[in-house]
Amino acid sequence: MGILTILLSVILVNNCILAQFLGICPFLGVSKKLDSAVGMGAAVIFVMVLATAATWPIQQLLNRFEIGYLQTVVFILVIAALVQLVELILKKFIPALHKSLGVYLPLITTNCAVLGVTINNIDYGYTYVQSLFNALGTGIGFLLAMVIFSGMRSKLEGNDKIPKPFQGVPIVLVSASILALSFMGFSGLVG
Repeated sequence: MGILTILLSVILVNNCILAQFLGICPFLGVSKKLDSAVGMGAAVIFVMVLATAATWPIQQLLNRFEIGYLQTVVFILVIAALVQLVELILKKFIPALHKSLGVYLPLITTNCAVLGVTINNIDYGYTYVQSLFNALGTGIGFLLAMVIFSGMRSKLEGNDKIPKPFQGVPIVLVSASILALSFMGFSGLVG
């Protein structure tokens, strides 16, 4: 599979949030403000690429010793270490972003999108380079969904025309589903 095909596929067609429904917690929790959404998206891209760079060779090692069944446990430990690194970096160099991400930053550790991309790389039989581009594209798709949804949520904030039963969480979920449906239009783009 070509690199461009992988990138287009995971950014638009097979978006981790909008098509695979992985990473919904930060998607709904951090998308209220654009700067938080961009910060979370950038942190997820960083963690996804580094996690893939570390887990792909580890999986080869696990396979060599015939202990591939430890994949999920090992991958979670690697991701947790990388998230701690990101948290320390943000706390030291960008404290405002660290504060705005709040509890959602440590939740990257349990973000299904990060674990999902590392496992998908193995399941799809990607080479090391393909895996890195898959992780990068998945992270960009995550960021794209976060930014678009942040824009949608900013239009909903303070809108007095929303019926009372739909105000709050219901309109957020309806908006998320409409955004997911709009991305289904890309489904014929990549085979």
